[in-house]
Amino acid sequence: MKLLHNARVHTLDPSRPVASALMIDGECIRAVGGEELVLEFDRAPRQDLDGGVVLPGLTDAHLHLQEYVTSRQMVDCEVDSKTECLRRVSDRARQTPVGEWVRGHGWNQNEWGGDWPSAADLDAVAPDHPVYLTAKSLHAAVANRAAMQRAGLTLSTPEPANGIIQRNEQGHPTGLLFEGATRLVEESIPEPSAEARASSLQRTLPELWRMGLTGVHDFDRWTCFRALQTLHERGELALRVVKSIPFDLLPQAVGLGLRSGTGDETLRLGSLKLFADGALGPHTAAMFDPYVDEEENCGILNLDGEAIFEIGRQAAECGLGLAVHAIGDRANHEVLDGFARLRAYEREHGLPALRHRIEHVQLLHPQDAGRLAELEVIASMQPIHATSDMPVADHCWGGRCRLAYAWRTQLHYGAALAFGSDAPVESPNPFWGLHAAVTRRRADGSPGPDGWFPEQRLTFQEALEGFTLGPAYAAGMEDRLGRLAPGYLADLVLLGEDPFVCDPSELRTMQPVATMIGGEWVWRS
Repeated sequence: MKLLHNARVHTLDPSRPVASALMIDGECIRAVGGEELVLEFDRAPRQDLDGGVVLPGLTDAHLHLQEYVTSRQMVDCEVDSKTECLRRVSDRARQTPVGEWVRGHGWNQNEWGGDWPSAADLDAVAPDHPVYLTAKSLHAAVANRAAMQRAGLTLSTPEPANGIIQRNEQGHPTGLLFEGATRLVEESIPEPSAEARASSLQRTLPELWRMGLTGVHDFDRWTCFRALQTLHERGELALRVVKSIPFDLLPQAVGLGLRSGTGDETLRLGSLKLFADGALGPHTAAMFDPYVDEEENCGILNLDGEAIFEIGRQAAECGLGLAVHAIGDRANHEVLDGFARLRAYEREHGLPALRHRIEHVQLLHPQDAGRLAELEVIASMQPIHATSDMPVADHCWGGRCRLAYAWRTQLHYGAALAFGSDAPVESPNPFWGLHAAVTRRRADGSPGPDGWFPEQRLTFQEALEGFTLGPAYAAGMEDRLGRLAPGYLADLVLLGEDPFVCDPSELRTMQPVATMIGGEWVWRS
């Protein structure tokens, strides 16, 4: 047992919103109160927090854990110009043995004035290496000639399902790949061993603790789950992970009788992950009306409402909820149509109302604004996307942006919000997300004091609940995660400043002093 006292504890428990002491017994909180706990538990070891501020542990409700770990070892392509990106690729190629892969992540042609990279660009700076660079959105990539040769990607390669191979006038691939076409090259890249994955993941955990993260909802591949299992079996997974199931493994999941919630409080299964469309950056998000800057382009719709329902029916019958990626207004509409039929099916067949979710919900048609709440579908959103995307969103979607990244609208109608980062698309630092949710401004203060579409801003408490109570509800763990109350798991972060009263502009630079998971300090500054 241990007693934490002399602190300002924001519990997120309506029965006692603020306290000064926590009594922790094993992994759980035994009591919450004031200095009277010091007298009541006078024999318990005490830790004086010296007036620090305590929040419930923060959870990233949408990231790609293995992709994030891998991206830390890649060329950082999130730069202001294609020239700088190519310079970095050239530098890495000089440090890499001839014939070995050079990989990078983070390029964004929208930040380069629409100047897309190509195989020819990469061949000019790294002719002796296969090079593969994923876009910031993870919905596009560029490969050089050597990489395409290893993948067998040629003039005669057919277009893959839900993917586009960009070609020149003669039909030869230019190196740019969109959506499902990226897998053509990715499947030719050597995979690290299971042990190497586990080791890399373990080395990354302190980065997440330092940011204040005590849990994540992971949407990466099944190989990531094996690495997580390895660490969990060794007792080395000090992070609460909810792991999604890729759609292509639905038959195996059904055959094994896997259900959402299978597992324990450290590692458990979440939802079946589907993709209804692409992304804003490469103009593949499915839209009702064309992109402002591409009058013939309405994006790519991978799944319509009928397909969502048919897949959801199979999943629901064995207890698997759905988590559906949807960014464009048409994609979100189709997903909501599918969920409407699925909710009716659940009622008609006496099935539980599973905690289905839409991942991103970046743009809604006005007629769909209240449907997530109506259907009890969780809005799994990433506040930092709004501040990152706002220039290109304005450019591509125009006036439709008034219902883009519309967190306040979703709260108004009563939808549950679960916030994340989509790392490595963005940083998993939750304080960056909190800053974006409260201010709708970038780090430099743009677009101005009121932020972008300021009517969608949240209070700090509302934003904090998106990183605590919302993810706990989405995971079916709201009775033991997300707040600091008796019987709840002792996951918390200690801060030197109070984010409830600081200037909102300071949220982005706020850093925890210490992080606790299950009653144990896993990180201290």
